Amino acid sequence: MKVLNLIPLFILMFLFSCKETDKERITRLMLEWQGREVHFPSKMTFTKFGLDTVDYQIPQSEYKILVYVDSLGCTSCKLQLGKWKEFIAKLDSTTQGLVPVLFFFQSDDLQEIKYILKRDEFDFPVNLDSRDELNKLNHFSNDLNFQTFLLDRNNCIKVIGNPIRNLNVRDLYLNTITKGSTRIQNPVLTTVEIPLMEIDLGSFPKKETKKVDFIIKNTGNYPLFLKGTTSSCDCTTVEINQEQVPPKGELKLTIQYKPDQKGDFLRTVSVFINSENSPIVLTITGSVR
Repeated sequence: MKVLNLIPLFILMFLFSCKETDKERITRLMLEWQGREVHFPSKMTFTKFGLDTVDYQIPQSEYKILVYVDSLGCTSCKLQLGKWKEFIAKLDSTTQGLVPVLFFFQSDDLQEIKYILKRDEFDFPVNLDSRDELNKLNHFSNDLNFQTFLLDRNNCIKVIGNPIRNLNVRDLYLNTITKGSTRIQNPVLTTVEIPLMEIDLGSFPKKETKKVDFIIKNTGNYPLFLKGTTSSCDCTTVEINQEQVPPKGELKLTIQYKPDQKGDFLRTVSVFINSENSPIVLTITGSVR
């Protein structure tokens, strides 16, 4: 009986020791997808605002960006169309509009997608892939950070990652597209201290907007530079008091959360600075009633 009792424990220890870490998973996905050819459905229909069909063909450009969004989780959080509009504007100004961005949205609730497209005035061609045909051809990862790709002329993946969720990935996209002509010299690294990285906002009604301050202290001997921030949801915005902080100074970030639905929530803001532990991930939690 003693031997039998030890077997389940041994199995659990073995499984735990073989569990893939986040770093290992990211490395595996990068190796798995880098250079792979993406296949598109033979028949594709693009619309604007999910209503009017547009005569749009995928251009034979040197590069293109593919954005696939599945139906899992909060749709509005995953789309972040406002940030895509900002990125496309920067992309067009850098490349003279020669790099198209292809949007494929898979959803069981097309009315919700149409509402979000209209609400955000997203005036770009979108493929509403209700049958999930693109994913069936390619078997994308469930991780939304690995559902966006920079493709070459032959639809082979050059860079994998979401440029609106990770500013380092954004720079990698632009550097690859422009052959490094837009490369930005990174400033010397400094050290920082963050007294609080997670704050609970408690319970509050849906009509109420909450604000909370986070402080990043520059404890190094060099200036702290803020490259930018990204958030996990459009319902979370960030205000900053300055973009450069001298040694021993403080960077204040005010995070504003405007509830989009009731229930418990967890939202994150990634802060990209010239520090080894960048990006800094700040978290707000709470419950909306």
